[in-house]
Amino acid sequence: MSQPLPELPEKRGRRGRVAAVAGSALLAAAVVGGVGCTVVAVHGADRDAGTPVWVFPKAASESETEKKAASSGLAGMLVPYGTDDWGRGPDLGEFGPDVALSGQRATALRKEALSGLPRTQRKRLEKAVDQQRITGIAMRSYLSTTKLSDGFTDGAFAVRVQLSQMENRHAVRDASRLRGAFLDALDVFREGPKIKGHKNARCYLPPKDDEEELETMLCSAYVGNVLVTVVADGAKPLDTKGAAMLFREQLDRIAEPGKAI
Repeated sequence: MSQPLPELPEKRGRRGRVAAVAGSALLAAAVVGGVGCTVVAVHGADRDAGTPVWVFPKAASESETEKKAASSGLAGMLVPYGTDDWGRGPDLGEFGPDVALSGQRATALRKEALSGLPRTQRKRLEKAVDQQRITGIAMRSYLSTTKLSDGFTDGAFAVRVQLSQMENRHAVRDASRLRGAFLDALDVFREGPKIKGHKNARCYLPPKDDEEELETMLCSAYVGNVLVTVVADGAKPLDTKGAAMLFREQLDRIAEPGKAI
């Protein structure tokens, strides 16, 4: 049975909304399925602002790449490295660039991400996490090139993809609705690119800010009982078209079971 959604934030003045964007987006990710996004954000929350420095992963051997591509289950649904020249991306917090978690571990991480909230709000959101009945999560980080040299990485961007599997489709649909309603209620994000063939897919871009050097796009959709979260980061102007193409490839891969074997 579909569960009632937690209360959403009231719309506020533009200055207050802009100030709350980062925290609210992080909270939405923690509540409705962004374990990978939450872990990365939490790990970097206490770092000084400045020019970002990316530490690129070592190139994987062919045997490692083939082993990852041959993964079964939820991890097997992820777009393999090498597809359309997508390479291994930065680590997802403590997990490395490629990881699968049990439902129990993923649920615990989401609750951990809520620990800084007031008790009443935290308890309500923890209940919402429990009601999702997560059965597993698979995450993978990508870089928009497999060629790790300055000539190719200067314009590169990173993409984090997370698949969250739940016991039933109602939970996935409600989680997707909650994320969209939460971000819409902030009334500050810009609409991102449309994803052809996937009507429930939504992408969001941050407010325009000429002083920011980096740009982020958050996308979400669901296919059956799998919630898909995609976060793309890169220097301005972010290649939103390229990130959207990977998002669509991922959704198509889940929609066509033959591709995910």
